[in-house]
Amino acid sequence: MLRGLDIRDMLIIDRLALEFQPGLNVLTGETGAGKSILLDALGFVLGWRGRAELVRAGAEQGEVTAVFALSPDHPVHEVLAEAGIEAEEGELILRRVNTSDGRKTAWVNDRRVSGEVLRALSDCLVELHGQHDDRGLLNPRGHRQLLDAFAGAGDLVATTRAAWNARSAAARALAEAETKLQAARAEEDYLRHAAAELDALAPEAGEEADLDARRRLMQAAEKIRVDIGRANQALGYEGAEGMLSDASRWLGGAADKAEGRLDEPLAALERAMTELGEAQRGVEECLEALSFDPTDLERLEERLFAIRGLARKHGVGPDALPSLAADFHARIEALDNSEAGLKALRAALKGAEESYAKAADALSATRTGAAGRLDAAMTRELAPLKMERAVFTTDIGAGDPGPEGTDQVAFTVATNPGAPAGPLAKIASGGELSRFLLALKVCLTQTEAGLTLIFDEIDRGVGGATADAVGRRLVALAKGGQILVVTHSPQVAALAGHHWRVEKRQTDTETTSAVVPLDTDERIDEIARMLSGDQITDAARAAARALLG
Repeated sequence: MLRGLDIRDMLIIDRLALEFQPGLNVLTGETGAGKSILLDALGFVLGWRGRAELVRAGAEQGEVTAVFALSPDHPVHEVLAEAGIEAEEGELILRRVNTSDGRKTAWVNDRRVSGEVLRALSDCLVELHGQHDDRGLLNPRGHRQLLDAFAGAGDLVATTRAAWNARSAAARALAEAETKLQAARAEEDYLRHAAAELDALAPEAGEEADLDARRRLMQAAEKIRVDIGRANQALGYEGAEGMLSDASRWLGGAADKAEGRLDEPLAALERAMTELGEAQRGVEECLEALSFDPTDLERLEERLFAIRGLARKHGVGPDALPSLAADFHARIEALDNSEAGLKALRAALKGAEESYAKAADALSATRTGAAGRLDAAMTRELAPLKMERAVFTTDIGAGDPGPEGTDQVAFTVATNPGAPAGPLAKIASGGELSRFLLALKVCLTQTEAGLTLIFDEIDRGVGGATADAVGRRLVALAKGGQILVVTHSPQVAALAGHHWRVEKRQTDTETTSAVVPLDTDERIDEIARMLSGDQITDAARAAARALLG
C-alpha cells in the first residue's frame, strides 16, 4: 500500500507531502490543476518512462520519495532479496533525484539502485490503468498471464515451463552430439591414421629425455673411453692395486717386530685397498657401459628423432604423446559407438517432447475452461455498467510452442451483438474502454495481492447511473486493498473513503500546484463544483449531499 508521497521541485510542485489511506482514494480538481503531475511524479520514483524534463524551473534538482507499507508475505520481498537489499520491517522507501542537467539517481531503503531495480519493484507495488493503458490490461502480451492468474494455473505453468526446459535441453544435447559426430566423421581418417602411427611408435612418458641422455653419452664415449681405460689400468694389479698389495705384504712381515707401531698403518692400508677396489669396479662398469655397437647409436637416434617429429607434428611435448594417443583412441571409440549414443539422445528428446505436449495440453484445457468462466464473469460485470449488449470474448488460438505452452490468448470485444470483434483498444470508444477495463479488473483482481491500483480518469465519458456503477465497483475493488482514482465524476468522488483536491495556485512570478485533503464540508463544495461548474449553487450542494449519502 502506498502510504506517503513526498514531492520537491518537480514541474509546478515546489513542496508537497501526501499521506494516502487504505480503501478508495480520489483526486479531483479542475482540468490543468496538476492531477497528471502527481502521476508523473509517482511514475518517476517508480522508474517508469515519462517526461524528460521534470525539474521545476529555477531549481537545481527535483526529488520524489514514496513510502509503501508491506505485509510480511508481500511479493516485493523476493525482488529485494534478488537485488541484495535488506527489507525494513513493514516498510519500503523509494527515493529518486533528478538534477537539472538530466541525471537521475535512485535509492531503495538508502541503498543506491538502478532504474531496472525500481521498475522490477514497481511491478509488485503499483498498477496503473487508464484510457491509454499500455502496461496492463490493454497489452495483448500480458493477456495469457492474466488468464492463467484467473485460472489459478500457476502450478501447471510451472510444470509446462519445466517440461519445455527439459525438451530444450534434450534438443540441444542431440544437436551438439550430431554436430560433434559430423566434425568427427570429417576427421575420422586422420584420427585412425594418427592413432596407428602413435601405436606403432608406442612412445612412453620420459622416454625422450632418457634417449637424449643416452645419445649424448654415446657421442662422448669415444673421447673419454681411452682416459677411463688408462685409469682402470692404473688402478689395476699392475698399478695402484699391485703396489698397495706389495706394501701390505712387506709391512705385514715386519709388524710382529715393530711392537704395534705398524698396526694403524696396516689398518689404513686395508681400508685404502677396499676403497680402491670399489673405485676400480665403478670404472670397469663405466667402461662396459661405454662399449656399444655403432648401430646402437643409429637405432637410438632414429627413435629419438621419430618421437620428436611426432611431437612437432601434433604440436605437443614428447611426454604428451601417450595421452594424445589415448585421446585419439577415445574419439575413435566414440565414433564407433556414436549411433548407440545418438539413439539414446533421440529417445530422450522424444520422451521430453511427449512430456511437454502432455503438460501443454493440460494447460490448454485449463485455459479453455477458465476462458469460459472469465467471459461469463465479464458479462455479469458489464450489465450494471450499461454495456449489457457488449460481448467480451477470450480467444485462445494455436501459437508457437514455448515455455508457457502452445496457446495465444487475446481479449476481444464487440460493442454490440453482430458487430465485428476486435482488440479492446481498437474497438471500444473512450467511455466504453474505461468500463471494459474496470470490469476486467474486477474479474481479475481476486488473483492479485499487494498492488496499489491507480485509475487515471477511467470514468471519463460516463455519467449518471453508469458513473455510479463505476464508483461502486471501485469501492468493491478497494476492499482489503488500496485504489487511487483521478476522476472528474462526482458520483465516483462521492463514494470515496478519502478525497483530495488538486489546486493550481498562481502569483505574479510563478504557478504552483497543491493538493488539499478535504473534510466533509469541503467535499460537499468540491462535488457541487463538479456537478455545476464554477458557480456553486444551493441545488448543487444539495445534490452533493445526496450523493454523499
